[in-house]
Amino acid sequence: MNFRVPTIQGRIDRRLLVNFRVKPETLERLLPAPFRPQRIEGWGLAGLCWIRLSNVRPKGLPPWCGLASENLAHRIAVEWDEAGSTRTGVYIVRRDTDQWINHFAGGRIFSGEQHLSRFHVTERNGGLSLDLESADGLSGTQLEGSPTRVLPPDSVFKTQEQASAFFQAGSIGWAALRNGTAVDGLTLHTVHWAMSPFQVHRIEAHWFKDKTRFPEGTIALDSAFLMRGIEHEWRDSGRMPLGDQAEPPKSAPKP
Repeated sequence: MNFRVPTIQGRIDRRLLVNFRVKPETLERLLPAPFRPQRIEGWGLAGLCWIRLSNVRPKGLPPWCGLASENLAHRIAVEWDEAGSTRTGVYIVRRDTDQWINHFAGGRIFSGEQHLSRFHVTERNGGLSLDLESADGLSGTQLEGSPTRVLPPDSVFKTQEQASAFFQAGSIGWAALRNGTAVDGLTLHTVHWAMSPFQVHRIEAHWFKDKTRFPEGTIALDSAFLMRGIEHEWRDSGRMPLGDQAEPPKSAPKP
């Protein structure tokens, strides 16, 4: 039996959510039971959560002993039924980190498996340049962008407030284990919640470009949002068994 740290606290220095709108039937093939795509304006939503953490440590320890790390999660917005009601959150297909302790402890002490990868980040005049090289070559990602005040006109979100409420409500993430039989749950609790639109100038997300997962015409870049300077806690939400995956993609990485 694995020892689990119940609560981790720290600071979100930067959290960038990049979203793709996807035809729900395409996402259904990527999701194991009990999850199904959460729909908004008739679309499913998948994307990247690129997050810089600092002072991360078990709750109760002083900030000076905390760790800093760059992390990237590939996620799908999902819903599922639990105790007679519908819950919402994200199914995390894959996590990458530059911190070897996260990699070693993922799925053992901390919730969910984590792949060790190389991160290159440049921040200049508010703009961001992000680059990830995964050791296994399955999740290479490059992105450039800058803050903005407006949402893309074709986004599924009509207002910034609608988008903020959507992501805040989906604060629990379920990360797949390597053997594919279960997911570990982790819930984000923040002292305050604030996000603003972000304009993506260039993106190369290898996992989302794979036509065996996302055939032509089933996926498009929708929106992006940036969060900064947020004190937070990650709370262990337990482990949930999975059902069969309906139609696994041929080249999907082992989570």
